[in-house]
Amino acid sequence: MKTFKIMLCALFLSVAAWSQNANLPEGFIKTDRSKLNINQGWKFHLGDPDADFYTLDTDDSKWETVNVPHGLELTTMDLNGAQDDKYQKTFMRKVGWYRKEVQVSENANTKVFLEFEGVHQVTDVWVNGKHIGQHAVGGYTPFHFDITDFVNRGKKNLVTVLADNRRREDVPPDPGPMDYIKFAGLYRDVYLVETNPLHITFNWEAENAGQYITTPTVDPVNLNATINIKTTVRNESGQSKKTTVVNRIIDDNGLVVLKLKQTKTIPSGTDVQFNLIGSIEDNLKLWSTDEPNLYRVHTLVFDDDQAVDQAEVKTGFRKIEMNNHDGVVLNGKPIKLIGTNLHQHYGFIGDAMPNSLHYKDILQLKKLGMNVIRTAHYPHDNSLLEACDELGMLVYEEAPTWMLIGNEAWFDNYEKAARTMVRNHRNHTSVFIWGAGINHRGYVPRAHNVIKQEDPFRYTASQSSRWTGWQTSGLTDIYGQMVYGPYYWSGDEPVLAMEGRRGPEAVNAYMNDPMKLGLISWTAHAYYTFHPTKTPKNRSRGGFMTAFRYPRPEENLAWYPAELTDYPYLHIATDWKEGTKEVVVFSNSEEVELKVNGKTIATQHPSKADKYKYLKHAPFVFSIPEYEKGKLTANGLIEGKVVVSETTQTPESAYKIVLEPDTEGRKFVADGSDILVAYAKVVDKNGTLLQDAEMNIAFSVKGDAEIIGDKEGIGSNPMPTEYGVAPVLIRAGNTPGNISITAKAKGLKSASARVTTQKANFDVIATNAKPIYDFETLRVDLGGEEQLVQFDWTPWNGKDNAPSTKEFKEFGGFSATVQSKGHASSTRWLGEINVIGKYGFAHGEGVLGISKEGLSLEFSGLRKGRYKLNTVHHAPRTNTDSMDPNQEKMATYKIYKIPYAREIGITLSDANGTSTLPNITVTEGENMQTTPFQPTEIYFESDGKNKVILVFKGSDEKAVWLNSFILSEWH
Repeated sequence: MKTFKIMLCALFLSVAAWSQNANLPEGFIKTDRSKLNINQGWKFHLGDPDADFYTLDTDDSKWETVNVPHGLELTTMDLNGAQDDKYQKTFMRKVGWYRKEVQVSENANTKVFLEFEGVHQVTDVWVNGKHIGQHAVGGYTPFHFDITDFVNRGKKNLVTVLADNRRREDVPPDPGPMDYIKFAGLYRDVYLVETNPLHITFNWEAENAGQYITTPTVDPVNLNATINIKTTVRNESGQSKKTTVVNRIIDDNGLVVLKLKQTKTIPSGTDVQFNLIGSIEDNLKLWSTDEPNLYRVHTLVFDDDQAVDQAEVKTGFRKIEMNNHDGVVLNGKPIKLIGTNLHQHYGFIGDAMPNSLHYKDILQLKKLGMNVIRTAHYPHDNSLLEACDELGMLVYEEAPTWMLIGNEAWFDNYEKAARTMVRNHRNHTSVFIWGAGINHRGYVPRAHNVIKQEDPFRYTASQSSRWTGWQTSGLTDIYGQMVYGPYYWSGDEPVLAMEGRRGPEAVNAYMNDPMKLGLISWTAHAYYTFHPTKTPKNRSRGGFMTAFRYPRPEENLAWYPAELTDYPYLHIATDWKEGTKEVVVFSNSEEVELKVNGKTIATQHPSKADKYKYLKHAPFVFSIPEYEKGKLTANGLIEGKVVVSETTQTPESAYKIVLEPDTEGRKFVADGSDILVAYAKVVDKNGTLLQDAEMNIAFSVKGDAEIIGDKEGIGSNPMPTEYGVAPVLIRAGNTPGNISITAKAKGLKSASARVTTQKANFDVIATNAKPIYDFETLRVDLGGEEQLVQFDWTPWNGKDNAPSTKEFKEFGGFSATVQSKGHASSTRWLGEINVIGKYGFAHGEGVLGISKEGLSLEFSGLRKGRYKLNTVHHAPRTNTDSMDPNQEKMATYKIYKIPYAREIGITLSDANGTSTLPNITVTEGENMQTTPFQPTEIYFESDGKNKVILVFKGSDEKAVWLNSFILSEWH
């Protein structure tokens, strides 16, 4: 054990120089694991399901070259004219062949895997012409194949994938019906993974596989938490392995706040789970929808003393409860769930969305103030869950279904998909509900049971609707109901509208009762469907927004920030044009002043209509007695002062195009598959958007990029306007640089915009690697011999009237001396006297320097480097009572009655010379539960030769307290 500790410390000390050479951040240790994104450069052929295109002699030179994510075909807004019903018997019911050469390392000792995030819907894989296996669970969950025995080392290897999207009776959500389109192709990321034979398994392999991170306790009052990390390691070598797993929990500054270690021997051919648990007591940052603080859990696997594998997972600490009085409680505070359902469909590309667009979806909803999404009706892309973690969006996720239940084989696959969903996304802090039913049908016992078996910590919800009979939560934790009008609710258990209508009136119905947990409206975006429609030219349906993520004005989406955000907000929701009789304004102001051409026509409070009675910020509804052409201004007032304002004007003739690439919150990466959306808006000479404008906008690009569908004739270019706006999808090429986008329309001034693509990095581990500062830390509790020492603090017991020196083994070994400056005989030590508060045992006693010259703390023999020192200066006061076994001894204490300095100055002498630090205030008292101790934060340099000396001197030359200190390495 001692050898391992020295080895690990040496690794951390030497890693900085190694990392610079490897272009990896400080503290990040290279192991045998590699993970390469292989999305680029696949050869693609549509059709011929019975062909043998997996053979080495197949000529694919004339096949199309495509990048992943890829659908078998692009689609028009009318679904390529298909006339299917909800069973989708013909549309996209095809197969696609994908072939690519991948380079495998020369290391003959590694394991080699192909990892797929999702392929529609049955997948066969060949390597170098040999069949590796088939995945037939469905298209919405990840899987992998071990190709170790089929690759040629140090050479290129041919990978062939057959993505078969034909209808299957046994693969959910088939055989249907479905309210949504099941698209096709190799539509999620693909990776080539190499590992040591001693390696962490994939999460979805088994119930006990990969990593499973839980937080058994989270205390939002005292800000501490417990984390349990289970890591399954497989030994595929030919001999037993002495294996050590080290878990480091890292905060947002890269600092290791907790390190856990366990050693076991793993026999050959065996999986062993490492189960580590620990707690974070200091500076815990909770995850919430308002402050989504995340930690990194970085895991290293050691074969004896050699680091051979690693994994990193982001996690957060949050406590979610539910009761009839407050509804959902997040970190001790009630929270009303307001959000939307989300399909991963996008105009023209279906669900073959790059990660950036998934992130943008969540960012857009988050900016509106929403706090929850439901992933309708299947597990969504990993990147979407990562965005929810990062941005603070709660998630209700479900396995792939819609309404009907299939045969026994179907249910077996449904169960497998549900288990894989949980295993794949169980470490995401944002996920708090699993759907445990069949959409519309309500809860399913088998679904609830297997999900609880996989994850007993999260809630399950039924998926009920009134048209399938009276439902309740049943076995599930939450009664999830589709609410599109009347619905059954007994009122004796909480209800969550997992689907429902949109807008302020719909939300109002859920704000009056905490047992109404919230409303997840249907849906965020228009989604493709074969649902009967009156507009066959556009088979996308519903949504706050179009299939291209542009808000529909009639859906009142702009009201949500008024109700759900705190920053000053105002939006005029009505076009100011001839015939206007009413103006609606959304704002979170107390009042809104409405002006026409500079003259105030009304100042009003929010609407008092019953349909808005439970809202915090109902719409402002103004009656317009007489319309006047010109400028309409709305001012939001708080306490009579203008805090926010917006102006619109009477629309005039179409004059020009304004082109707006949506670059907010994202990068545009030259990886051949990233997509940027730009919106061409038709405006008049005043810049007023003309929502009634109907015309075609033609787009062009210069640089290494292309317009999606430009060559396929799917109606993407030119693009008709909707609400006066025409979207265009720009796909990046492979060469980073400037991209120029131009939009033109007959009779309008054209517009151009420039964006810049960034270089892609296909090394997933290197791309995601961030610094790890694993500093050694020493916590020292100073006090008399009677002091009470707890936990992992090192006691330093001194005696009165003399200096005290203590040897420490940390930091390579050093010594420290404390004494009254100039008069060592003026040093006094106090034993424990029961100060209440966090670490009161450490701060309830200490050393007192009575000398007018202060108290000195000297470090001798500290190795060269930079350090951080936290010291606590507190004047203890006793609260000893009759139950204290030390009360007689404490009754003799006189030290704490000595007059002490209430403010202390600090002089530091280190490798940089002598300096004076800011004064600190001394705390006092017997009860510090609600008034925290105030530690100093001192940084110093040691040259490895000379002493580092700190002198603490009272500003009024009174006695100086020093109760404890924490010494850490620092960079």
